[in-house]
Amino acid sequence: MSTDGRQRSNIQIGAEVEIVQKHHQRTGELTDGFVERILTKSAFHPHGIKVRLETGEVGRVKNILPEI
Repeated sequence: MSTDGRQRSNIQIGAEVEIVQKHHQRTGELTDGFVERILTKSAFHPHGIKVRLETGEVGRVKNILPEI
């Protein structure tokens, strides 16, 4: 599985990902968690697909973490 967070097809509900939230875009601070919902409708987004984590945080996927 690819770790490209810009392709919607690479992201599944329940996948562990690292996102950057809107207010952390300047610093690039990443938040990790599990995808609850995919918010971006298009198949590709240059800055990353927007998702909501199970914790309620919303951001764009930067990395998809490998399953253990």
